[in-house]
This record gives sequence, C-alpha cells and structure tokens, in this order.
Amino acid sequence: MFAVLKTGGKQYKVQAGDVLRVEKLNAAAGDTVQFNDVLMVGSTLGAPLVAGACVQATVIEQIKADKVITYVKRRRKHSSQRTRGHRQQLTLLRVTDVLDKGADKTGVKTAVGARTKVEAADAPAKTKKPAKDAAEA
Repeated sequence: MFAVLKTGGKQYKVQAGDVLRVEKLNAAAGDTVQFNDVLMVGSTLGAPLVAGACVQATVIEQIKADKVITYVKRRRKHSSQRTRGHRQQLTLLRVTDVLDKGADKTGVKTAVGARTKVEAADAPAKTKKPAKDAAEA
C-alpha cells in the first residue's frame, strides 16, 4: 500500500521500504518518527488529510545535499561579481510502515522540522541564573 505525505513544504509518494531525503527533522539517527500529514492512502483520498492515517519511518542519518553554486555578474561599468555556495541540510529516512487507521495509538513521536519551535511540554525547562545583589558587588 502506498501513501502521499506532506513534510517540509513538499509531497512524497511512499511505500514500506522506500528511502527518502526530506528537509531536516529534529531526530537523531536510529529514531523512529511518524508523519501525520497524510494526503492519500491507497485509494482513500483525504479532504485535505486522511483522518487517523500515518507513515512511520526510521532516521538513517542527517546529511547535506550537493552544493548549489550561485554566480551573479553585473554587466557594463559595475565590474562586480559574486559567487555563493549553499548545501541544504536533509534527513535520510527509511519508511517502515504505512497505517491507514490508529495513528494516535502508536506512541511514536511526530516528525517535527528542525526550525520549528518545540512545544513547552516536550522542551526541557530553562533555569534562570540568580540575580546579583547590589550589596555583594
């Protein structure tokens, strides 16, 4: 069975055993993550998402894409040139399971992008340093 999932602003058609390169996720190598934004499972089409469906995957490693080089040259009397390179950070995943029902009962953590803020319940509590007293100084 195949599914169409959405992550990182892109859509991917996957089935069990596929290897994907997606935008960087907050997960270490060996972690299992779950994608809940499933647009289609088999012949079931969501409106916009399929309720209760999920795709589970195992993180293989965090990688970087090939370097993309941008070269800009202005013409005529400006004589300026600029070369810039960029390597996008990606996460390499292996799809382990496609579920059409029971996504909330699996207990697997949801895949979260690396740049999104983590909810307060999941994030460790920050401790404040004690303020310096004026008398001690």
